[in-house]
Amino acid sequence: MKKYTFTEKKDTRSGFGAGLAELGKTNENVVALCADLVGSLKMEEFIENNPERFIQVGIAEANMMSMAAGLTIGGKIPFAGTFANFATGRVYDQIRQSIAYSEKNVKICASHAGLTLGEDGATHQILEDIGLMKMLPGMTVINTCDYNQTKAATIAIAEHVGPVYLRFGRPAVPNFTPIDQKFEIGKAVLLTEGKDVTIVATGHLVWEALEAAEVLENQGISAEVINIHTIKPLDETAILNSVKKTGCIVTAEEHNILGGLGESVARTLVQNHIVPQEFVAVNDSFGESGTPAQLMEKYQLNNKAIVSAVLKVIKRK
Repeated sequence: MKKYTFTEKKDTRSGFGAGLAELGKTNENVVALCADLVGSLKMEEFIENNPERFIQVGIAEANMMSMAAGLTIGGKIPFAGTFANFATGRVYDQIRQSIAYSEKNVKICASHAGLTLGEDGATHQILEDIGLMKMLPGMTVINTCDYNQTKAATIAIAEHVGPVYLRFGRPAVPNFTPIDQKFEIGKAVLLTEGKDVTIVATGHLVWEALEAAEVLENQGISAEVINIHTIKPLDETAILNSVKKTGCIVTAEEHNILGGLGESVARTLVQNHIVPQEFVAVNDSFGESGTPAQLMEKYQLNNKAIVSAVLKVIKRK
């Protein structure tokens, strides 16, 4: 099995900030908006170098989405940034009507997603955002796994014509993907090859899946790990090719078990090639206050939970 290592841990929101700063130098149509969270979204470098291309909206997220939609009419590519909870649940009407329905080229950049927001608690830990966004016609949904991939994705979505939801987080996580990677929207990344079980993971659970694969290898189980950074459009071909070989699958995500990656995979399997599936996700509940590590442990979003799910699904083959 291919081994992955990392030299540092970095937060994915900083990857977004780095990607946005790069776009500030290379794409004059890129503009940024923020709802009073510049520091949290690491937008300072872009603002310092391009003050005329930044709008501080304040705590008015609905207005920010409407303004972003309007900016596209003049050919601008707006990157609208705030916390994931405020970027989706608080402004769903504006996104649906002014961005998705109107097919506006807005990039919704959502930080502090999932349980790993941590101590801010359940009111800020949105676990249904992927479901909300993937149900909107024409919306691309991306959930990156580390700093390097988030930077690459931020740069890539500027070239994509159409609305995008880019999801990333606050905690420092292993930075293990290539620094010079080419990010392809809708193209899954095969990380390790295996023959006994397929593990498809997204976001912070990708590294946990790799750690689980090592544990499983020591138990004589060969796991194929796939990084699903784009949840919509989903790389169904990669998933189906894998499960036709392994005969079973585990999905892993920092999201509600309802409406996320797991359900998209299940639909693909039902329509094309039915195999046993187990889900690693939050079991239809809100979160609570705690450190990211404590919450991932309590809500079973880690390599131990993935190993347990694999052992269960293999018995169902």
